[in-house]
Amino acid sequence: MIRITSAISIPERELEFEFLRASGPGGQNVNKVATAVQLKFDVLRSASLPEDVRCRLIRLAGKRISKDGILLLQGRRFRTQEQNRADALERLRELIARAAAAPKRRKPTRPTKGSRERRLQSKRRIGERKSSRLRRHIGEE
Repeated sequence: MIRITSAISIPERELEFEFLRASGPGGQNVNKVATAVQLKFDVLRSASLPEDVRCRLIRLAGKRISKDGILLLQGRRFRTQEQNRADALERLRELIARAAAAPKRRKPTRPTKGSRERRLQSKRRIGERKSSRLRRHIGEE
């Protein structure tokens, strides 16, 4: 059982690990040992995710989620399967934790009196600059 928050935990049976050969560090073993890990998590069919978290997770995952709703995370930073597996699990945990945090609702605000005055003064200055150009061109003809 992987604990994400106090309310969300994911059973190990919902995760699928596939080990493959990694490029990068590994020395002479790099072409012989499958140290990279590919973590697959079916977001759409997972019973452990609440609906709102599922929607935010799909949005956050971006290109890492397939059309079938399967989240793919790669772990290939380290030389051992165990470290790469732990790395992929930690990244999954962080991603779901970010999705579990509900976004703050925006409080509608109004522009201050000073900011409105500055905006209008800026518009007047630009308008005067343009109108002075117009007068100059009319006088040249």
